[in-house]
Amino acid sequence: MRRLLLPLGLIAPFVARAARGLPRALGAETATLQRIAATSPHARDGRFVNTEPAAPLDRAAILPSVWGKITAPGSPGRPPGPVPVVPGVPDGPAGALAVTWFGHASALLEIDGQRVLTDPMWSERASPSPVIGPRRMHPVPAVLERLPALDVIVISHDHYDHLDVASVETLRDTTAAPFVVPLGIGAHLRSWGVPDARITELDWGGSTRVGDLTITCAEARHFSGRGLARDTTLWSSWVVAGPAHRVYFGGDTGYTAAFARAGAELGPFDLTLLPVGAYSDLWPDIHMNPEEAVAAHRDLRGGMLVPIHWATFDLGFHSWAEPVTRLVEAAAGDPGMPVRIAIPRPGQRIDVTAPDAAPSANVGTDEWWNRLT
Repeated sequence: MRRLLLPLGLIAPFVARAARGLPRALGAETATLQRIAATSPHARDGRFVNTEPAAPLDRAAILPSVWGKITAPGSPGRPPGPVPVVPGVPDGPAGALAVTWFGHASALLEIDGQRVLTDPMWSERASPSPVIGPRRMHPVPAVLERLPALDVIVISHDHYDHLDVASVETLRDTTAAPFVVPLGIGAHLRSWGVPDARITELDWGGSTRVGDLTITCAEARHFSGRGLARDTTLWSSWVVAGPAHRVYFGGDTGYTAAFARAGAELGPFDLTLLPVGAYSDLWPDIHMNPEEAVAAHRDLRGGMLVPIHWATFDLGFHSWAEPVTRLVEAAAGDPGMPVRIAIPRPGQRIDVTAPDAAPSANVGTDEWWNRLT
């Protein structure tokens, strides 16, 4: 018995620390979320569903891959050296069309003089636990409290790498910006103390106005859930349209016919931010690969494409830089219709209207990711 109690005594503090804050991080109760889902035509039996069904996850095949990733020496999913970041925050008035990518799906958009923050995720781990779960591969380039005044915050869905309780609480206390979110996410925000007056929840196709911007909840192909219950909140992409410019923020999604519909009905788009990482044949319909991102950009009738959802958290089985290596090749694949791309370092601001961002230029494609040692 004494031999048993000794390791338990060593493990107990770690378990306690790993579980610290877990109930708060989970967010709203499942019963509350199911009542909200029941109001949407895109839900059945209290659960949201994709218009195009996704292939079910083959858990029997996934487990050996996860075990191999955990036990293998080193990880190709992590860079061989420090990811270069551009520290600081944009200053001065918001531009006509610019984007600062902070890593993963967190970006600061400047659209016709207004600022939009997407999927703010400033925590060290994409997890409800401070000690377990995917850890950052690079520091956050900017202090969240020092961002310039925000006009609106949009969130794509409730997974931990996109909806982060600590970041939400910081923004709750340091900004007056409203949160525009898919159905159900508002219940999470309210459980974390965000005033109801600062929350707008939308179903696919719904829109709201913030200043001169029209923000539209666009259909995505994904799933949701922060605990054992899945799909009790909606997932979405976002269209942000100003008087002169339009941006499509993909959030997290698999390839879908909804891109072509959005391009025809809400486009064309001067800028698209589309996910390119954490893809796998084991889950082919819920994350896009780089070639699918290029196809989606074309469907959306996009101008410049900035890849997101890569280089910050190791969430797949591919090597860390494979997404952008393949993206560069796919973007140049059709000589008659090359796709204009920008691949910034975390923290780098891309002015889409600048002379060096002319239609024939690819900004930031100096392959900085290949020079890490």
